[in-house]
Amino acid sequence: MTSSKTHESIATRFLVLSDTHGELVQLPTEAVDVAIHCGDLTEESKLHEFRTSIALLTQINAPLKLVIAGNHDFALDLPMFKKKIADIPPPVDDAVVKREYGDFGEARSLLAKARDAGIVFLDEGTHSFTLANGAKLTVYASPNTPSKSDWGFSYDPDNGDHDWAIDSAVDVVITHGPPHGVLDYTHARKRAGSPSLFAAVARARPRMHCFGHIHEGWGAKQVVWRETASEVPSHFTDIDNDASALVESLATILPRKYDSEDDLAAKRAKLEQLEQQHYCSADASLLGDNKTLFVNAAIKGDDAQTQQLPWIVSVPLPRADSRPPTPSSEKKRKAAAEVHEEDEQRRKRVALGKDL
Repeated sequence: MTSSKTHESIATRFLVLSDTHGELVQLPTEAVDVAIHCGDLTEESKLHEFRTSIALLTQINAPLKLVIAGNHDFALDLPMFKKKIADIPPPVDDAVVKREYGDFGEARSLLAKARDAGIVFLDEGTHSFTLANGAKLTVYASPNTPSKSDWGFSYDPDNGDHDWAIDSAVDVVITHGPPHGVLDYTHARKRAGSPSLFAAVARARPRMHCFGHIHEGWGAKQVVWRETASEVPSHFTDIDNDASALVESLATILPRKYDSEDDLAAKRAKLEQLEQQHYCSADASLLGDNKTLFVNAAIKGDDAQTQQLPWIVSVPLPRADSRPPTPSSEKKRKAAAEVHEEDEQRRKRVALGKDL
């Protein structure tokens, strides 16, 4: 059956970045169809950091720039913002608080006013767009990450899993945090991603899932899914690891303790080339319905001076003016084809004098 994800597709270029934390970033100047920022626009959720990130997004050469919040952007999470203000020990200088963080809702208002620059702030849920290149884009967005701290958009994993309502019609999943088992290793070599998010993505199988949050997990991986999703999907049971491939990670471009001289020279040459073009690239156009490209696009590195590269990714999307076949219409098409085939066989038999 023809899939809605492959029906009359248009190659669409995405610039993906995350975790800029209120800093200016050297981004590529070439045109893309869509830019995506996967959250942590700020370090401390201050108004001047939001303005810096909006200025950064405005400079991107793309007609549409999709943005979600991250855990550092707590001023966009009104209940958490109010809690943090209430928790400030007295005496509280209200003028300073207002100058640094603004009124309740002011940070969100800044993003809303930037819509004329193509910037669209996404709350959690499914959103559809008709793109300038004629494609239709359906995304699922969520800023939520598992945490026991008082950051924004966090849920306590011990109090039940988050509900990731990702439909199979979604082309791109945009979350702040990673799924468990994919580009989510911390420096302590612990998986920090969400198991329930992985399960939801494994069932929906979008073209691309982009995120950040775990800075040291930067990279991209082409995942091939096993034929049928498990009852409780996990990266152990549902990924065909032999067929999947790592595109890049920090380990493939930065020197490591046991690298040979040849390895170090090759990495230096690769990194120099990538830094000159200001991005890494990946292609999801060769992926089928059983494959998903995962991208951890965290920009902030291990220290204040280190910045990691954003990603430019090509993703095939359906045409906005075409309707993907429904199961019922596909059945009718197949039935019509079978009738046509029977008629053709009968015609041949009559021609040979073998039909009564």
